[in-house]
Amino acid sequence: MKVVQTNQAPAAIGPYSQGIIVNNLFYSSGQIPLTAEGVMIEGGIKEQTHQVFKNLDAVLTAAGASFETVVKATVFIKSMDDFADINEIYGEYFSTNKPARSCVEVARLPKDALVEIEVIALVK
Repeated sequence: MKVVQTNQAPAAIGPYSQGIIVNNLFYSSGQIPLTAEGVMIEGGIKEQTHQVFKNLDAVLTAAGASFETVVKATVFIKSMDDFADINEIYGEYFSTNKPARSCVEVARLPKDALVEIEVIALVK
């Protein structure tokens, strides 16, 4: 087991890692729309979703993986009313590779984020 850590994504805000590699699989922690400095970005669901994908890109890169090697994504959203906007942006990052996905509406996310996404990816 190998811990993945990068300064290009926000540091863990609790007793967990940004991600873990086991054998050839990378498991990310959920990414919320914090900057690498740990500041919540301003804006609505579209801006927050792009920041989440920026953070996912950073941890995937640090793990030796990429959006093309993601096999499963889990999307947590504060409101299903935002699903269409999130799905549109999601499709920009997963245009060729379309991993398995779950999407659930939750009562509340850390730091009152509107979206959180975690992934499982093959390490190159």
